[in-house]
Amino acid sequence: MTSGREDYLKALYYLGEKGEMVSNKALAEALGVSQPSVSEMLVKLQRDGSIDYTAYKGSRLTQKGRQEALQLMRFHRLWEVFLTECLGYSWSDAHEEAHLLEHDTSEKLAARLDEYLHHPTHCPHGSLIPGEDGTYHPSPLRPLIQLKEGESTFIRKVVEERELMDYLQELGIRIGMRVTLQKAGKYEGSLTLSAEGGDIVLSYKAACQIYVD
Repeated sequence: MTSGREDYLKALYYLGEKGEMVSNKALAEALGVSQPSVSEMLVKLQRDGSIDYTAYKGSRLTQKGRQEALQLMRFHRLWEVFLTECLGYSWSDAHEEAHLLEHDTSEKLAARLDEYLHHPTHCPHGSLIPGEDGTYHPSPLRPLIQLKEGESTFIRKVVEERELMDYLQELGIRIGMRVTLQKAGKYEGSLTLSAEGGDIVLSYKAACQIYVD
């Protein structure tokens, strides 16, 4: 697979995760390419059986395409674990490097990497790592903003966006940490969390992209 083709498969997975049709426009915006380029690639993906395409409605991954996308996600997230745990990368830097490494990873290398890392189940910022056999059943989570004042929970996942990940790491946010919502500002104001290391003040925008139990 070429990296361009692989990026399309991953984008189609994320955009149509619930089995929905993905429009050419949405795919072009997600990948930062022109709609004619999208149309050209979709013809190739349909030809090799990776997608089902319906004119004027959009595309959806076939079982084959879904398995390929999940394999890429597995490679990517294993590399993220390796880069953060073994080489001291930040979440955001590991995410960018893993995007490059995933395209040159074989199943054999991924299996060795998985064994070396003692079979991690989640990437450093909380996303589930698909199984070697393609199993992938993420637990249901809710945005942090849905907490009520006084409620305690555990942080399980954050959105993979560079500025957000850097911001959260600077604040000391960790996956699995227990937090209690002390105060939520009105009109989308900041949120104050209490944690083992002290209080943490989060922007509303960031809280929308953090997921908890």
